[in-house]
Amino acid sequence: MKKFILLFFLIGLVPKFKAQDAHLSMYDAAPLFLNSGMTGVFEGKWRVHAQYRTQWKSVNFKPYTSALVSFDMPIRKWGFGVQLHNFRAGYGNFNVFQGLVSAAYNMSLDKRRYNNISFGIQAGAMQKSVEYQLLSFNNQYSLNNGGEFNTTLVSGETFGAQSMVVPVANASLLYYYARQQSRLNPFIGISAFNLLQPKESFFGQDNRLPMRFYAHLGTRINITELFYLLPKVLIMQQEKFHEQTYALEAGYFMKGSETYLLGGFIYRMKDAAIVTLGVKKENFIVKLGYDVNVSSLTTASTGRGGFELSFTYVNGKNKTKVDKICPRL
Repeated sequence: MKKFILLFFLIGLVPKFKAQDAHLSMYDAAPLFLNSGMTGVFEGKWRVHAQYRTQWKSVNFKPYTSALVSFDMPIRKWGFGVQLHNFRAGYGNFNVFQGLVSAAYNMSLDKRRYNNISFGIQAGAMQKSVEYQLLSFNNQYSLNNGGEFNTTLVSGETFGAQSMVVPVANASLLYYYARQQSRLNPFIGISAFNLLQPKESFFGQDNRLPMRFYAHLGTRINITELFYLLPKVLIMQQEKFHEQTYALEAGYFMKGSETYLLGGFIYRMKDAAIVTLGVKKENFIVKLGYDVNVSSLTTASTGRGGFELSFTYVNGKNKTKVDKICPRL
């Protein structure tokens, strides 16, 4: 029982966290995070992406934070990349760091190379750690000064390991329609994460990280030469935890400034409503999102969820006969 309480405080009251992975509201802004089949699927020589998220500051003075960076590049029909992701939560600085390398093979299904599929794999390692000395327990509660926790007192707890490293393996499949002059550019992808289901217990127990599955689909609808809509859906399943996310993004091209203005709305069922704004100019894409909490935690959070910021830079144009319209754009 004490171990359960310990882990509860480690995560700092973050809901729905039982043996689950971190996830982002602007999930498709980070291509390698969503689907390794997207590795190298863009028009350019190389791409770098960064994303940062913070939430639950209204509930916990040690909020959940997540930071991600990735780099990928196409080489003929292949794509190669690397992704680093770190998130931290709770009073005990519960921290997860993940480093992955990605590879994807892209093939066309027709001579004009409009219909394409991409197979992707990821492999790497994940480190989890916690700082027990930052936690307080019932044996350390003192009646002095009207009642307070005194961390110099003996806790009486038996702690497990402070750090662990486990292997990670993921696989993905992506289909997308790449004809640039088309009214519709649909895409659909599936991803399977944690294929190895590694042990992740600090106490040596047979507690395994369950597999996580993503299914995502959508289509870019080119309304005019200057305006498009992008409806999309993400479905996630990890053991009994099920999540559905529905989103609509719009982009308007401003001729004078050669800039796309981006705006969108995302609804994560029974959890959060997210508003996004962004700009795409030449090789840069910047997006900002804000979560409004609509779950049972609303009473404590007063609706305030968190901020999320993403930045993408694509270097140059890759001279290829294949139209590689990135599915997320």
